[in-house]
Amino acid sequence: MRKNALVLVLGAAIGAAALSGCGATPEPDHRTAAATRIDLKELHRRPPVTEFLFTPNTRSHEAQRRFAVACMAKRGFRYAPVAGAEAAESGDQLPQPFGLESTTPSPAAAEPVPDTPPKPGSPESTEAYGLALFGHQDKRVTAKGIRMSVSRPGEGCLAEAETRVLGDGRMRWLQVRIMLFEAQEQARDDVEKDPAFQAVTARWRACMDRSGFAGPGPAQLLASLRTADARTGSPALNADLRCKDETGYLDAAYTRLAAVQQGWLDRNPSIAEDWRTLTARQERASREVLGATAAPRSG
Repeated sequence: MRKNALVLVLGAAIGAAALSGCGATPEPDHRTAAATRIDLKELHRRPPVTEFLFTPNTRSHEAQRRFAVACMAKRGFRYAPVAGAEAAESGDQLPQPFGLESTTPSPAAAEPVPDTPPKPGSPESTEAYGLALFGHQDKRVTAKGIRMSVSRPGEGCLAEAETRVLGDGRMRWLQVRIMLFEAQEQARDDVEKDPAFQAVTARWRACMDRSGFAGPGPAQLLASLRTADARTGSPALNADLRCKDETGYLDAAYTRLAAVQQGWLDRNPSIAEDWRTLTARQERASREVLGATAAPRSG
């Protein structure tokens, strides 16, 4: 699954009353839902690689959309992608690599807009339309990381839109994103070897054992409950949240994950440097595109 997506989202929301404290452990001073949300936002900002990946560039997406619309119009076709669809995709719910984080329901990720098959006989159903938008299949270009590769149109209006915003850095941008995603996934594996993370996980397990539940870790616990019904009201998940609170699990886990991710960035300084350079380039080019084009009419 990791090789087939550029984001990994783990998590579910449950609504249930908290259980009593673990064994002789004093009952914690439970935080309000609002305070918990603020704390979680701060935790999510700690891992620097994840922050790179999940900082959506809405202006760039909109500039590329408008450029592609204008490009297709010049070729005699109407192209009408939904505004904000790509930006919404990149801004989906952050990954929760340590299982459930709150009883407060997480903001729902934007529902993907389904592709509507072109009507038979319509301009959109013709080969000419596909070539204008995507170019020839044998002209596609590929960016590679260490384990993954992603291909994009090498010609056509989509390729021209990306090139307008990213110039000759287009493929490097895609490669950097792939490498950051791979680094995020690898860091989650590597943090399991971190002594401080192992220590807080041991404390979490001891708390869970006293509550009558056993398991290797919170992420595995959540994954074992495969359906929303199994998760809703699960006493194991309620115990998981309480034990996380009592042991400071999430604070320690995100701190150590951030350290592992930062270590990767320190060993690969060109990635962050290129990310910032190409992001700044997108920003300048996007402002030029959006300043020169009017928003297309919907409908």
